[in-house]
Amino acid sequence: MGNIVAIVGRPNVGKSTLFNRLTETREAIVDKISGVTRDRHYGRSEWNGRDFSVIDTGGYVASSDDIYEEEVRKQVLLAIDEANSIIFMTDVTTGITDLDMSVSALLRKINKPVFLVVNKVDNPERLYEIHEFHRLGLGQIYPVSSINGSGTGDLLDDVVKTFVKDDDAGFEEIPRFAIVGRPNVGKSTLINTLTGEDRTVVTPVAGTTRDSVLTRYSKYKYDFYLIDTAGLRKKSKVHENLEFYAVMRSIRAIEYSDACFLMLDAVEGIEGQDINIFRLIIRNKKGIIILVNKWDLIVKNTGTAEEYTRRIKEKTSPFQDYPIIFISAINKQRIYKIVETAMKVYHNRLRKIPAGKLNRVMLQAISDHPPPAYKGKQIKIKYVSQLPVRAPSFAFFANLPQYIKEPYKRYLENRLREHFDFTGVPVQIFFRKK
Repeated sequence: MGNIVAIVGRPNVGKSTLFNRLTETREAIVDKISGVTRDRHYGRSEWNGRDFSVIDTGGYVASSDDIYEEEVRKQVLLAIDEANSIIFMTDVTTGITDLDMSVSALLRKINKPVFLVVNKVDNPERLYEIHEFHRLGLGQIYPVSSINGSGTGDLLDDVVKTFVKDDDAGFEEIPRFAIVGRPNVGKSTLINTLTGEDRTVVTPVAGTTRDSVLTRYSKYKYDFYLIDTAGLRKKSKVHENLEFYAVMRSIRAIEYSDACFLMLDAVEGIEGQDINIFRLIIRNKKGIIILVNKWDLIVKNTGTAEEYTRRIKEKTSPFQDYPIIFISAINKQRIYKIVETAMKVYHNRLRKIPAGKLNRVMLQAISDHPPPAYKGKQIKIKYVSQLPVRAPSFAFFANLPQYIKEPYKRYLENRLREHFDFTGVPVQIFFRKK
């Protein structure tokens, strides 16, 4: 089960910069204007061999100053609810503010690891100034400079020590499919339609929120778990930021699954948040099936489904090799096809190709279209091997692996997909020194 680390704190203390450093991306927009983070920010990180998700909560804070405090409070409460560990960021250059005090009061009450980070400690004088932060009453202080990375190693060493071990005890090794998507696209209806009224809630998933629930599906020679992220939560006293909450919940379900049903609303089409969830599934190397629900509400003529398919695939480019099924959960339309397709994607993800066949096919493709030379140097790929991991991953051994560019990598992926069935599954390609 994945671990989630949430970065919380008031605006402009450097949450996005730390997020970028942990996820090694430039995904967050970093700017001096307070509260500039607007996008949804979640990424994958790895430290000492442990993978985890990082959430930069700043992306969910509304822009107007007068409601900042309330918004920050909401994000902190949600992060407390959903994350395994919390990094609370403050800023040495401004010292402790009232907002820092109110956030620390919330964090002191919880029974989860909280790491108090004092940012912008980039010279020895500032190191003396961190001691005032003991007033927040959160124990050890981690001085860091998220711009240049100093102090982040010590912080991460301690963060990963608090992670829960993967706990799959009690769950049989059968496929796990997560149903994810924006609120109100019909996730609950689909679960009820698939399982019928005799739905058996197995147990809350180990280590997750109290409301990601496993349901056992056992019919028509199929047997698997469904992970339901639909609205099982009663409205709490927190006036929730639903989008942030949906993302948090989706991350957990995706990490726990083998493949995901990403549900879209046919009437609304594919929107920004759907693309974010799509990318999250791909980043986690899970199988994907897109379900366009409420298809019964669409006025159709010749080519409606084809046009819809084209629009979706355009928006998810470059990855386009996945099934799209047009359904009506409420009318039970194409329900059997959903199950059939999910099992196919599950098996595609586990597909192992015999070494001889893999090399015969791929070396021929390389010979037909060799990698472009780099500064007059010929690049030669000698052999290919499939790596012994759960999602399809291939290593191509070459004399100058560092000079093989992205377009050629895509060429190889397309040839793999052409000869072997990896529909619905992200494929990873690595170039290694032979």
